[in-house]
Order: sequence, then structure tokens, then C-alpha cells
Amino acid sequence: MKKEGADVSEASLSPSPYIAGLKGRCPRCGKGALFISAFNIDLKPSCESCGLSYKFTNAGDGPAVFAIMILGFLMLGGALLLEFSVHPSVWVHMIIWGPMTLFLAFGLLRPLKATLIALQYVHKAAEGRRVED
Repeated sequence: MKKEGADVSEASLSPSPYIAGLKGRCPRCGKGALFISAFNIDLKPSCESCGLSYKFTNAGDGPAVFAIMILGFLMLGGALLLEFSVHPSVWVHMIIWGPMTLFLAFGLLRPLKATLIALQYVHKAAEGRRVED
């Protein structure tokens, strides 16, 4: 909501980068989809709602690293808890933790990638460039 005479920055009108990331939406308007399809982690060229070009994005390996750290903590903790409380056979661990790890890994990549892109947009992060004197 822009007040007359007030200088409202674009960043203050943007949605929360965490909300936009979890929903997979444009970091500027929060309305347009960030990804090509529901089960794809490839980005669209630009937002269909506000026209923001996604050429600035470079999430790199960040989403995969965060997913590995989160999953390592959850899966190892769960496996240890199950092992020390119930003492199941090895095949029970494989049946439980193998599919759960794959399911959660693919489920975490999209929101983590979208959140990193939204944070990159909000903080205007970019590659370093030499300044010519």
C-alpha cells in the first residue's frame, strides 16, 4: 500500500523471501511461479505476473548441501533412535530409511532452491565484479 508522498522501496513491498521460497513463487511479487512445472527444479525464464527476469539467479550447490545436512541429521537421528529402542533387523532399516531419504531429498530441493533464490534477490547478491578506476 503506497501512501502519497511517501517513498516506498520495492523491497518493502516484496513478500517474505521465506514464504515465497516455500511456495515456489517469484521473489518480487510472490504471485508468479518460479519453476517450470510442479515436479521440476528448472526455472522459468521470467515471472509471468511481474516480468522479473530470473537470469540473476545462481543457487549453485547450496540447496543440495542444505538438504544433505538436514537429511543427515534427521535420518541418522531416526535410525539411531529406532535401533536403540526397537533393535530391528538391517532389512527393516533399509526399507524405512532408503525410501524416506529419497522422498525427503526430492521434497526439500525445490523449497530450498526457491528460498535461496528469494534471499539472493532480497539481498541483491551477485557475482563479484572488478571496479574500474
